[in-house]
Amino acid sequence: MSILALQAFFRRIDNSNKFQFVVIAVIVLSALSIGAHTYRLPAWINNTLLILDYSITVFFLLEIIIRFLASPSPGAFFKKGWNIFDTLIVLGSLVPIGGSTILLARLLRIFRVLRLISVVPELRILINALLKAIPRMAYIALLMFIIFYIYATVGSIVFVNINPELWGDVGIALLTMFRIATFESWGAIMGEVMTVYPLSWTFFISFIFLATFIFLNMMVGTILDVMAKETRNVERETTTKDQMVATVQDIDALKAEILELKALLIQKNQH
Repeated sequence: MSILALQAFFRRIDNSNKFQFVVIAVIVLSALSIGAHTYRLPAWINNTLLILDYSITVFFLLEIIIRFLASPSPGAFFKKGWNIFDTLIVLGSLVPIGGSTILLARLLRIFRVLRLISVVPELRILINALLKAIPRMAYIALLMFIIFYIYATVGSIVFVNINPELWGDVGIALLTMFRIATFESWGAIMGEVMTVYPLSWTFFISFIFLATFIFLNMMVGTILDVMAKETRNVERETTTKDQMVATVQDIDALKAEILELKALLIQKNQH
């Protein structure tokens, strides 16, 4: 068997829906086995889970090797970020469970669940959209920090005598504003301040309106916008690939027809 034929064979395995389903099933099984280790189980079950863990590790290693061999070249394989991500997780799983590395090995095996992201296309779209939205979200986060800082400074100046544990300085006040933004006991904090400053509700309500209803919705809107663009790009790439496959099939059909016509012409000339 030639190298190209062997590569095509591994590519068919890698693109097989059944193979992808098996990979997903093994990832889920790996997550369940890691969770089972957190319970107190009989020795025979622990030994069974240990054998299962080694089997899963070997399967993931073989799966990465198949994907590597199915790739046109090593450079093409490592050019994709998801392949590097999967390779690092699999290499981390090779740390043996036992001795001084048992804790590290179990912690590294937890991350095998993340392989679902690289296997399921829809999850890849979500992560790609989130990564692409980070630069835009950074500016929104900066604007949020400015608002947090302004309100925290005002609170630490005006409300410090009411409760120094909440408004003692800007750092403590920032934590207090974060509690208010997450609605954690914000009513009690506002009620305590309102006993001294009855109109202080405007301070808290305006902050909640800005921090929760405006800036958080801006972040959600940014992520949704990037997700919509990412989805359109994936659909466009899929459509292009389908068109290319259809074009190749049409070319093959035309070649077959031309060969048939040539054969008919040769037969007529012979007669």
